Amino acid sequence: MAHKCRAGRNGVALQLVSVCGTLSLTFRYCTIIAMRSLGRALVPMLLLCAGPIGPGSAATQDRTAAATGGTPLYTVIDGYKVDPNTMNGFRAWRAAACDRCHGANQEGMVGPSLIQSLKTLSKEDFVKTVRDGRLDKGMVSFASSKMVMDNIDNLYAYLKGRSNGDITRAKVEELKQ
Repeated sequence: MAHKCRAGRNGVALQLVSVCGTLSLTFRYCTIIAMRSLGRALVPMLLLCAGPIGPGSAATQDRTAAATGGTPLYTVIDGYKVDPNTMNGFRAWRAAACDRCHGANQEGMVGPSLIQSLKTLSKEDFVKTVRDGRLDKGMVSFASSKMVMDNIDNLYAYLKGRSNGDITRAKVEELKQ
């Protein structure tokens, strides 16, 4: 099993590559020393660093598809080259002008940071919020937006990739295949 670590603003990103596939994780409160112990104590370190991730959490739900051989939520290379569906999610983001409230980098302005919100928000809650709005918080409904509703899964994938730290730039490009 090979691994790569990189320190960033949101913590330490770790990518594990094994015969089973690739798993990318971001640890908020780990140190580089803890990462170096990876070979000796992988499981205890993951349990201590990752925090509580139960079967119903958003993090587990999003990693489950890739871990069980299903279709991954998104594909990203070099932090900004994404699969066509995720690119459509970015296009929906732009078309709906979500950046007016959530900021060009999804870090929040009048509306909350989606980088932080999607760390805990389930896909079902995300869809409900976008579809129905939250008028008490100032968010309008996008149920009448064909572009958004046709690409709701793709929009979630794009924002989840940003939240997970796998998509490192707000503006992405489509992978050339």
